Amino acid sequence: MNAEKLKNLRQEMRVLGIDGIIVPRADEHLGEYVPARAERLAWLTGFTGSAGLAAITSQHAAVFSDGRYTLQLAAETDQALWENRHMVDEPAAAWLASAGAHRIGYDPWLISERGLQAYFDAGLDMVALPHNPIDAIWLDQPPPPLGRAVPHPLEFAGVASAEKRESIAARLRHARQDAAVITDPASLAWLFNLRGNDVPFTPFTLGFALLYADATAALFIDMVKIDAATRAWLGDDVRIVPRDALPLAMGQLRGKSVLVDTQGAPAWFPQALRNAGALVVTGLDPCLLPKASKNPVEQAGSRSAHLRDGIAVTRFLHWLDEHAGSVTELSAAAKLLAFRQEMAGFQGESFPAITAAGPHGAIVHYRASTATDRSLGANEVYLIDSGGQYTCGTTDITRTVWTGPAEPPRALCDVFTRVLQGHIAVARLVFPAGLCGPHIDSFARAALWQAGLDYDHGTGHGVGAYLSVHEGPVSLSRAARDIPLAAGMILSDEPGFYAQGQYGIRLENLVLVCPAPFDHSSRPFLRFETLSWAPFDRRLIATNRLSQTERDWIDAYHAEVAARLTPNLPSETAEWLSQACAPLNNA
Repeated sequence: MNAEKLKNLRQEMRVLGIDGIIVPRADEHLGEYVPARAERLAWLTGFTGSAGLAAITSQHAAVFSDGRYTLQLAAETDQALWENRHMVDEPAAAWLASAGAHRIGYDPWLISERGLQAYFDAGLDMVALPHNPIDAIWLDQPPPPLGRAVPHPLEFAGVASAEKRESIAARLRHARQDAAVITDPASLAWLFNLRGNDVPFTPFTLGFALLYADATAALFIDMVKIDAATRAWLGDDVRIVPRDALPLAMGQLRGKSVLVDTQGAPAWFPQALRNAGALVVTGLDPCLLPKASKNPVEQAGSRSAHLRDGIAVTRFLHWLDEHAGSVTELSAAAKLLAFRQEMAGFQGESFPAITAAGPHGAIVHYRASTATDRSLGANEVYLIDSGGQYTCGTTDITRTVWTGPAEPPRALCDVFTRVLQGHIAVARLVFPAGLCGPHIDSFARAALWQAGLDYDHGTGHGVGAYLSVHEGPVSLSRAARDIPLAAGMILSDEPGFYAQGQYGIRLENLVLVCPAPFDHSSRPFLRFETLSWAPFDRRLIATNRLSQTERDWIDAYHAEVAARLTPNLPSETAEWLSQACAPLNNA
């Protein structure tokens, strides 16, 4: 079947007059989570990871992804049809150039102008296609999502849409810009205080917007998504416009200065604006930083969401401790979901739970299925990375546990403890304002580096306020953007280690960036406030490896977990938690 799809695509390529094509895993908003209609890469290749791209020529075909998906890529693609490549070590542009293809087609809605640059730099002739050829051969392609947009109340949003629009518009006026293009669904949701259900796991309503310097806006969206109540909520300063009116709207900006995030927006927008005679100003999406810096109401909502989530996760860990020998990866994840569903305000998972037993844990973004579902065996490592969407906030937490009943191997405990030390190093960090993600990433790796170990993913990502569990523009990573951390940002702290074919370890809490006042300091400092509450598995901690400061941090964290959660737990779980949170110094 996949061979037939490749054959049909190459026929479309001949009709379009191109000798190569790129098929990114993306939709028209370039987000991580996409509607079923946009899963073109998975349909064509079988690869279901959240980051990837296929490159096809008349004779060759390859699928590219990053280190999180190395094993998954090999498992899901037909090796007779597709070469597997690491997108960092061997980028698609270099592969296409070496394959002898030069005239390369692309869908201008599925790649940014910044993303195109690597292909131009490789000497390739990039051709913007009038339509996506995958859509021509995918006969049962799902329709576009048409879920209703719903207001996000002020009790959760904290700031009215009109106030947000005026704040952004003031920046446009100061920069002498006439309008800004908004293509990120998270920015759209934040700016207009709207939520929806157009994509899995993330409460987005898909659309585009033009925000003008007078604080009015045009919202380009399928009209059936906006009912009378939501239209009234948006107010008279927001015009609701059909999505197919976008080309006309671009044409009306002739002679205007228009801000476009050429890294985050589809290339179609700057191309259409320039063709219309507008002046394209390249810059960051103006909603990204205000959205990332949560206001006091959003911060309080996140704390509330994490308390509820901690109750569910702790009940699950207690249940797992009693039933590990009789559950599978899928049944364990289903039980955790059931506990979350009992929590007030729970709207669904924030991403598909990564539930990985034994060697599956070494696949960083492993996705359990009925075909791969594995029983949790005795005396092995189990990793569960999961999160929830609550009306007041978004959660993401990872715990790695030992299934017992035997004592875990000392070598395993040593690695687990090094990962834990990295987690603590970030959680305890106090740092001067102005530091960016790469500065902090190294703190999480230092204990692993001392043993010649590392992990092939970032240490932390931004998290939204009842929005995306992966939120930009700031992250803790060697490849992070050069954007300083700021108070109000929520990030994950999740170092790990992965022994291929054996196990995976990852320990994750979410943290809130807060001011760290010093009376004697002449410059501002920041620190992290921990938001997530659930015990770490003491059986895997090599206490003798920890410094006294690290022991004190663990003991204080566990004491706080017990204090916050115990009043909300069944008596049996509360008793279990008291043992799980016992001080290490008494071990």
